[in-house]
Amino acid sequence: MFSLAKSALRPSFARAFAAGKAYKHTLPPLPYAYDALEPYISEEIMKLHHTKHHQTYVNGLNAAEEAYAATDSVPKKIALQSALKFNGGGHINHSLFWKNLSPAKEAGGKLVSGGALEKALVKDFGSVEEFKKKMNAATAAIQGSGWGWLGYDKNTNKLEIVTTANQDPLLSHVPIIGIDIWEHYKNVKPDYLNAIWNVINFEEAEKRFVEATAN
Repeated sequence: MFSLAKSALRPSFARAFAAGKAYKHTLPPLPYAYDALEPYISEEIMKLHHTKHHQTYVNGLNAAEEAYAATDSVPKKIALQSALKFNGGGHINHSLFWKNLSPAKEAGGKLVSGGALEKALVKDFGSVEEFKKKMNAATAAIQGSGWGWLGYDKNTNKLEIVTTANQDPLLSHVPIIGIDIWEHYKNVKPDYLNAIWNVINFEEAEKRFVEATAN
């Protein structure tokens, strides 16, 4: 995994298993209040998303790691891979997602003018607005739950829009911006996707992009 994904789950699976016991992952606190993203994302949705859904991934990941560490059976270890991927991906993705958002009165929706990310978006998509349009279209096309990503491809040195299904983490690119699309947006995906740009933490995205291009 890339460094951003790795940092969300420390110590790593390998270190935890080598120690003979699973690491107890915990739900990270939000860096803002549950109602801080209103009116763009409601307090009700944020509480459900954080305390119920993300907590479920944390619990599932801990259980899967414990089961993995407790067995020497290769078939059982193989059988646990799907649970590790689903819950581990959910934990990684959401740990990034909360930092990916910020209240509109703070950093939300404010792209760093003249910054490295803005210049790259213009270079790779033609304009910032064209990027948002393409990102929204790709994310809205996801069937069921999944993620729309702005990712940086180290091989091509380009920003690209990528989607992943369910809770699959983004491993082919360095994640710069991630948008979760799920059933609790009550069939108003276009409204949600248009509104979320008002609370995207572009300062965080700028940091991720600068870090990705520096390494």
